[in-house]
Amino acid sequence: MSIVPKETIEVIAQSIGIPNLSPDVALALAPDVEYRLREIIQEAIKCMRHSKRTVLTTDDMDSALNLRNIEPIYGFASGDPLKFKRAIGHKDLFYLDDREVDFKEVIDAPLPKAPLDTAVVTHWLAIEGVQPAIPENPPIEAIVAPQDGKKMDHGKDDLPVDLKLPIKHVLSRELQLYFDKIGELILLRPETALFKEALLSLAKDSGLHPLVPYFSYFIADEVSRNLSNLSILFALMRVLKSLLSNPHIHIEPYLHQMMPSIITCLVAKRVGEQVSDNHWAIRDFAAKLVASICRRYGHVYHNLQSRLTKTLIHAFLDPSKALTQHYGAIRGLSALGPSVVRLLILPNLETYMQLLEPEMQLEKQKNELKRKEACRVYGSLLLAAGSCLYDRLRLFPGLLSPPDRQPWKTNKKIALTHLPKNKRKASSTLNSHQPPTKKLAVDPTGANSQFPSTDGPATSSSSGSNPNHHHSHNSSNNNSSNAGNTTNTNTNINNATGGGVHAQRVSGSAVLRQAWKEDMDAGHLLSSLHSLFGEGIFSFIQPAEMHCFI
Repeated sequence: MSIVPKETIEVIAQSIGIPNLSPDVALALAPDVEYRLREIIQEAIKCMRHSKRTVLTTDDMDSALNLRNIEPIYGFASGDPLKFKRAIGHKDLFYLDDREVDFKEVIDAPLPKAPLDTAVVTHWLAIEGVQPAIPENPPIEAIVAPQDGKKMDHGKDDLPVDLKLPIKHVLSRELQLYFDKIGELILLRPETALFKEALLSLAKDSGLHPLVPYFSYFIADEVSRNLSNLSILFALMRVLKSLLSNPHIHIEPYLHQMMPSIITCLVAKRVGEQVSDNHWAIRDFAAKLVASICRRYGHVYHNLQSRLTKTLIHAFLDPSKALTQHYGAIRGLSALGPSVVRLLILPNLETYMQLLEPEMQLEKQKNELKRKEACRVYGSLLLAAGSCLYDRLRLFPGLLSPPDRQPWKTNKKIALTHLPKNKRKASSTLNSHQPPTKKLAVDPTGANSQFPSTDGPATSSSSGSNPNHHHSHNSSNNNSSNAGNTTNTNTNINNATGGGVHAQRVSGSAVLRQAWKEDMDAGHLLSSLHSLFGEGIFSFIQPAEMHCFI
């Protein structure tokens, strides 16, 4: 059976002047018409493929008719859509409403205006600040808008009130698709390689600034919704880190919207759906992110770090908060630097440890989860205090270091050397800070061997000891250990002036006095931390300095 109904054949016959076509003839012609149509369409498809196109056009149909030696269809092209009308008495039969045009009407119609040539015309935009009212310029009413997006309204007391009107923010279609794709990757596929490529795009692309307010609102909204989903929280924080690292984005105006989301991940009471979830990692990540923001934008917002530390220290010192919140506050404060730890954590460390120690003991805390959380907090405190101690020792590397030279050893009694008469006496302030005097052998390879006493040669308290023997021994040691540091010229000058020893001792005492004037001495800090943490604090001391305390 043909797909061309016999009614179509009858309508075509009527359009060419055959009003009474037999139904049997129409039924016989329908298969032949279908065959001819298929043949023409197949030829038109071949022409389309040879033209490297995927859309069939009327030109392809004309080419197929020419290949079959059939007269092509004449007509004109129109940009307007075709208007079909339903045939009366037929539900599925439509025809084109093609009005017959008389040639006489076309000839008698007036000719259209000829298109103008392309030209450049100049006109005044404004004359002395006033826009002239000419057709080339838009009307003034069309360009005047409310100033600063505000509208004046009157309240209950008939006082003028500024109302901010919403500003329409138009995004391109490409940016909308980009934002939707990033949101889909965050929520549905945060562990895929495509998401990692998206993070690189967020960190490097230069055309993403219009999306920053949308991302800040999206991150804030999703963090509040997905506190029980660690994978989504990690993805949101990584997106935020990529945006912060993009050098082409001016992100400072949106920091006040992003900081609450980061602090929520840092000091939230519970993060994750299950107890066994590794929520400690997201807190550590958020702490590093907060510290990077303070380092990068602290000079722009002078109260950024002060407000942040106030929030974190409140969470740290509040005993009603959970241990997980204490952990996040400690990690956040320690990430801000050793100075913050020294000023905010260490003064409260002893009091806090009195509250923390019962939580780590099996006899007083039966809940295993609470004990593990307390151990985590203890570890974060040890890390913060140890980092502060390491920083103090790094500032004064010679404070706890071993002596550069070995003391002079002899089988005889201690050798004494008369000091110069012009040597300055030690101050009472310096003596109060120095440790008790110990009996040590005098090092003859130091300054005293190069600068002999003005009162006479060195004397020994042992009977029968030869001073010349000591002098020759000192000279040999001095030449072997300090050959690269002293010269004959310097020795002569220092012997002539007599002030080399004095200047060296004054500079050394000044350095020590400056170190002792610091807020916290490294030795005192170590002793206090050792009483709280035990030998675990020794892991933050360099091996060369640890010999002073072991």
